[in-house]
Amino acid sequence: MTRFFLPSIEVTGRRIGYARVSTADQKLRMQLDALKAAQCERIFKDHGVSGGKASRPGLDKALNTLRRGDALVVLKLDRLGRSVQHLSDLLARFGNDGIHFCSLAEGINTTTPGGKLVFHLFAAFAEFNRDMIRENTVLGLAAAKQRGEKVGRPRLLDIEAILEGHRCVTQFGIPIGQVAERLEVCHATLTRGFKREGLTVCH
Repeated sequence: MTRFFLPSIEVTGRRIGYARVSTADQKLRMQLDALKAAQCERIFKDHGVSGGKASRPGLDKALNTLRRGDALVVLKLDRLGRSVQHLSDLLARFGNDGIHFCSLAEGINTTTPGGKLVFHLFAAFAEFNRDMIRENTVLGLAAAKQRGEKVGRPRLLDIEAILEGHRCVTQFGIPIGQVAERLEVCHATLTRGFKREGLTVCH
């Protein structure tokens, strides 16, 4: 049986656990045992759900349950998500909301002074990825114009608005509808903008 070091998780709130397996025939037992050993008060699960999906029933419930001072605990970082953008946005959101994060296998524990650096690193990763999307979009449009291709009529949302809207939703937890209203477009237009740029949204 694989054993993991269980760190001291000092929080003013609750320890909330999250476990996930990708296929229906996989078992959650090892993850559940580790989360119980870490004294999680509640454990949310996704069974047979890919980590590539930003929106998952169990994860959505866990995120909606978390409050300032709580800690989200997982056995391994890839249980939370496989996309670097998704993980980075979630960790940045936790830092903004005063929520701690602990991954037992990797020894990530933001309740410690050194662990707080994790929030800054993941926030930097998230912004780096947005910078790359912005640069690729601008270069793509410039190349198309140079080739004499028609780029179509101007879209309601440019790349800057889409990236800022995505940051508001994923890192600050603002509902998509409210962000769309601020940008003076409908919910569907903003969602299409995210999809067009390959941006996932966590709830």
